[in-house]
Amino acid sequence: MSHSTVSRNTTGAQTAEQAPEGSGDAAGPRGRGGKKPGRRPGRSGKKSGRASGPAPGKLGLRLRFRRDRTLVLMTVPALLLVLVFNYIPILGNVVAFQDYDPYLSENGFVAIFESPWIGLEQFERIFADSAFWHAVRNTFVLFFLQLVLYFPIPILLALLINSVVRPRVRAVAQAIMYLPHFFSWVLVVTVFMQIFGGAGIIAQTLRRHGYEGFDLMTDPEVFKYLVTAETVWKDAGWGIIVFLAALSSVSDDLYEAAAMDGAGRRRRMWHITLPALRPVIALLLVLRVGDALTVGFEQLLLQRQAVGVAASEVLDTYVWWNGIRNQDFSYAAAAGLIKGVVGLALVLTANKVAHLMGEQGVYKK
Repeated sequence: MSHSTVSRNTTGAQTAEQAPEGSGDAAGPRGRGGKKPGRRPGRSGKKSGRASGPAPGKLGLRLRFRRDRTLVLMTVPALLLVLVFNYIPILGNVVAFQDYDPYLSENGFVAIFESPWIGLEQFERIFADSAFWHAVRNTFVLFFLQLVLYFPIPILLALLINSVVRPRVRAVAQAIMYLPHFFSWVLVVTVFMQIFGGAGIIAQTLRRHGYEGFDLMTDPEVFKYLVTAETVWKDAGWGIIVFLAALSSVSDDLYEAAAMDGAGRRRRMWHITLPALRPVIALLLVLRVGDALTVGFEQLLLQRQAVGVAASEVLDTYVWWNGIRNQDFSYAAAAGLIKGVVGLALVLTANKVAHLMGEQGVYKK
């Protein structure tokens, strides 16, 4: 074999080794009969193996339950409480369409099936009752007063506490403010009576200095403002917790960057703090509007005799007086059903307004 032949064979072998695998060049390796070698298994157009299963991050119901079974079991007692005390009693609203008499049977539940159906007669009685409309008017007056005078106060207190630099002073102030939340309404009314009553501290001090005393606790004209003040003193501090939790998620880097750009305290509050509170404010406002027809049953019932029915009657006390005291259960159930429907409509309307403002509200779109 000549030297030139050996050189050509060696060059051809090197070219074959350097050629890319599976290429269509003539120098590439071929199988027997001059055919290209077949593709490797698993290299087809469709992915095989793991990729053919469920998409990543999407587990089946059984796998998700096995993963989160501890959390699911922890929620079972709470779900049972909600079911027993919130959803099952809804079935009792059928008495609003009956002339319900609990004495038709030894069991009040069985009496539901034995009471005659009267259709919408109870609702006609309600809409024709002037006392019902008077209770509705008082309810909305108290709601608007509490919305204007009470709702902004927790926000302002949260901003004030958040501006305190020393953590110990901040913790003490917060504890003092939300301590009245744990007081009962009996104690709250008693405290206000000892301060603003006819024999209270202020009235006695005025009499000792030759002035005429006063008794705000029995004045129907100022009763709605007195009720709002009691609500602010009792629950405003507790509402601070929600807003402080929202403020804790704001990064300090935003405040430092704004301060370096020359923004003062007011501008930092307007452009950083308030936008951080906006989603929480929208959510709580929607919930507050949905709770518009519930303005404090126990609080008003305790002061009913002091100021009279005309000033203290709201929907909750109206339902209680007719349903429990007068034992007109069907009439009270119809009034409560109207209250629930109106409250639901208010929640949906307020949530729609929150969506139009760009906020999430109670639920997403």
